[in-house]
Amino acid sequence: MSVRLVAGTAGVVAGVVATCSRTALAHAGSLSGSLRPVSVPLWLVLVSGGGVVGVSFLLTSLVTDHEAIRSLNARRVAIPSVADTRTLVRSILRWLAVAALFGVVSVGFLGPTEPLRNLAVLVVWVGWWAGYTMSTYLLADTWPVVNPWRTAAEALPVESRPLPARFGGWVSVLGLLLLVWLEVVSPVSENPRWLAVVVVCYSTVTVAGAAVYGDPWFDRVDPVARVFRLYGRLAPVQRTGDGYALSFPGAALARRPTPMDEADVAFVVALLWVTTYDGLVSTVPWNGVVRAAGRVGVPPLLTHLVTVFVGFAVLFGAYRLAASLARRTADTYVTSGFIAGWFVPSLLPIAAGYHLAHFLGFFLGLAPALVVVALDPLAPPYALPTLALPGGFGTLQLAFVVAGHLLAVWVAHARSFELFPGRLQPIRSQYPLVVLAICYTVSSLWIVAQPFAAPIR
Repeated sequence: MSVRLVAGTAGVVAGVVATCSRTALAHAGSLSGSLRPVSVPLWLVLVSGGGVVGVSFLLTSLVTDHEAIRSLNARRVAIPSVADTRTLVRSILRWLAVAALFGVVSVGFLGPTEPLRNLAVLVVWVGWWAGYTMSTYLLADTWPVVNPWRTAAEALPVESRPLPARFGGWVSVLGLLLLVWLEVVSPVSENPRWLAVVVVCYSTVTVAGAAVYGDPWFDRVDPVARVFRLYGRLAPVQRTGDGYALSFPGAALARRPTPMDEADVAFVVALLWVTTYDGLVSTVPWNGVVRAAGRVGVPPLLTHLVTVFVGFAVLFGAYRLAASLARRTADTYVTSGFIAGWFVPSLLPIAAGYHLAHFLGFFLGLAPALVVVALDPLAPPYALPTLALPGGFGTLQLAFVVAGHLLAVWVAHARSFELFPGRLQPIRSQYPLVVLAICYTVSSLWIVAQPFAAPIR
């Protein structure tokens, strides 16, 4: 069966499922009370969890032509550019980003205390963590150019040193989990003054670390740079030795010639987990758990903090178990650690799909408020405009989730044929990973289908 036929059939499956659906309430990521829940199809939640992932695996399994798979992922179209213009644009963007960082800190301290009227809160959570992050996997990773902390570090006259081994990738895993905890449930997310303090502290540590250790700090330690770099491998525009090229989304992940090490595997799993955690803590059932813990003396913030680490540990253990089982189903001498590192890039489209589903409505809904507050950041109006999303937006959200899973199945399929010989061994290697994907999808989309409730703090 041809690649085009498989892709087309998968699209029809998703479309039929979306058409034959009834609705339930779901939440979209937001500052507390800033957006209303949107409706999503309940039937699509159930079918997407098992049917779509399973059917997409069966369909891609019919594509066993190594050369066809490789040629599809290798297709690139060069993007012409003028070197002088590119250098000028890069310089302008770098210093604009530095100015924006100073502006965020200043407005955070001096602007209004109401979160929706403070430009720092809107820029950080709406413009940057939601809008800009989406651009890194939908278009291209521009963070190496606009990263204000890199620009500031390069301006300091400090001699670089080798990065110590203790500053490995696990530090960035810890940083990512803590940052998401701060974003989702701590007072920092809606308190402009606290947000400004956190930005100053993070900036100080990052600039100092990058000034002393150079680019390896952003490669291994800084969680923000690692998030954007990994999401950027999913984007259609990729940097090459000759400039930039356009390729199929996710093709760069399929082409990766080496496995990721254990710390990289942990970071990708953490990136996937935090998208689920972001939704879990904003559901009515989870609020019940937090209240029950509070009755026995456990503070809500501590419950949320423990949850972010325990949930990561469970998902990381489940993925390592799936990789170990894949070694058996593939009947190979390749180690389970190698298999875990080889297939973990296929989790990135899932993480991006959930991020897009969770934050697109958030970004669109609050973008008008961001623009209005930016016009007068120190004295913005009290009545701020927001965009009301159409009733069918929930279906679009679920389509993003399904699309992420479909692309993940394709990436895993392509990588399996690069690792294992023949036609059956690559397919058998994916069985445990597909089961894990189905279980993860069912649980995550159950979370999406729950009524929205502001996290208890």
